[in-house]
Amino acid sequence: MIEIKPDIYYVGVKNPDMRIFDVFFRTESGTTYNSYLIVGKEKIALIDTVKEPFRDEFIKNVEEIVPLEKINYIITLHHEPDHSGALKYILEKSNARVVISKTAGLFLKQILHRDANPLLVGDNDKISLGNITLEFIQAPFLHWPDTMFAYIPERNILFTCDFLGQHFSDEAIYNDESRDFTYAFEHYYKIIMRPFKDYVLQAIKKIENKNIDMIAPSHGMILRKDPWKYVDLYRTWSTPKPRDYRRALVFYASPYGGTGKLANSIAKGLADSGVYVEIFDLAGTVIDDSLLDLIENSDALIVGSSTLNGDAIKPVWDLLSSLTTINMRNKIGFAFGTFAWSGEAPKFIENRLKDLKLKVPETSFRAGIIPTEEDLQRAAEMGKKLAGYIIGPSSSVPA
Repeated sequence: MIEIKPDIYYVGVKNPDMRIFDVFFRTESGTTYNSYLIVGKEKIALIDTVKEPFRDEFIKNVEEIVPLEKINYIITLHHEPDHSGALKYILEKSNARVVISKTAGLFLKQILHRDANPLLVGDNDKISLGNITLEFIQAPFLHWPDTMFAYIPERNILFTCDFLGQHFSDEAIYNDESRDFTYAFEHYYKIIMRPFKDYVLQAIKKIENKNIDMIAPSHGMILRKDPWKYVDLYRTWSTPKPRDYRRALVFYASPYGGTGKLANSIAKGLADSGVYVEIFDLAGTVIDDSLLDLIENSDALIVGSSTLNGDAIKPVWDLLSSLTTINMRNKIGFAFGTFAWSGEAPKFIENRLKDLKLKVPETSFRAGIIPTEEDLQRAAEMGKKLAGYIIGPSSSVPA
C-alpha cells in the first residue's frame, strides 16, 4: 500500500509476467490492475477492483488500511472484468454501495447476476466523504459505453480508468520513477483508444479547465510528473489531420500474379481520376501501427485476393482482422480478385468490409486466374468509377 495523496492509497496489483492481454494485445512489460482507496473523515470509497485471479492479493492490500466492512462506496469506472473482477468478493464482506455511470446497469447485472441497487451518477454529480469530494465525469466509449472519470478537487487528482493507461509494469508506480514506457503508452492508445477519437476529444474538453496535478489510470504508471503532457499527446493523436487530397490504398494477395495485375489496373484508373494511390502486396507487407495509421488516414480501402480452396488467402484476413482498432466508417471499400473455378474470395472480402462499416458502393470485381486485356481495362474503368465516390470537388494529388 502506498499513499499517493493525503488519504488516497494505491491498493492495486501488478502482473509483470503477462505477455498477452485479452488474447490479442501484446504486453512485453506486463500490466497492472490499479485500484485506489480514499479514506475520508466520514466515509471510505474504493475506486475499481482488479481481475478476479488477483483478488486475494488485492483484498490483502485493502485490509492493510481498512477492514472491508468499513468501505461505504465501490466506484466502478467501467465494468470490464480486469477492473470489476473482484467486485463481488468485496460486496460479500461489506455493505458498500456500488457507484456506476447511468449507462452501466446492464454490465453490473452481467457481472454480479443480481440487482445490486447501485447509485447511478452523471456529469457533475458528487459524493462527499466528509473532507473529500468525488466528482464524476461521463467519458463514454473510452473504451466502453459506461466509462466515467472521478475527480477529487481537494487533492487535484483525476482517476481515468483505461484513459491514459498503459499495459506496463515496473517496480515503481509513478511515471517519474519508472523506466521508459513511451512505447507502451502510445501502443495502448493505438490498440484501445484509436477507434474513439471523437470521444477522446470530448473527454479532454470536460477536464481541461480542472486543476489536476496527478492522473491515476487503472493500468500502468500513475502520472504525477507533467500529467498534461500525456493528455496533450492524446489530443494530438485524436485531432484530425488536414489533407487537401484523397488517398486510396490497394492491398492484394496474388500467388500467380493475376490479382496483382488487377490491383495495378484499378490503381491506374484511380490515379488517372485524381486520387492518390498506394499499392501493397500483402506477401511482403508488415501489418503494424504505422500501416494502420496510414489506413486510418486514407479515404478508401480496396482489397483483392485470389480464391484458394473457396476462401480468400490468409494475409488478406490478417489485414482485415487488424482493422478493428480503427474507425472505418465513411471510408469507401471495394473487393476484387481472380479465380480458377469457384471465386468466392471477393464476395467474402466485400461482406467483411461492410461489416467493418465501410461504404461499399460497387459489387466486387472478378476475373479469371490470368486476366485478359479486356479484364484489365474493365478494372481500370472500375478504378475511375470508384474515384467518383472518393474524390472531392477541391481534391488534389500530392507531388
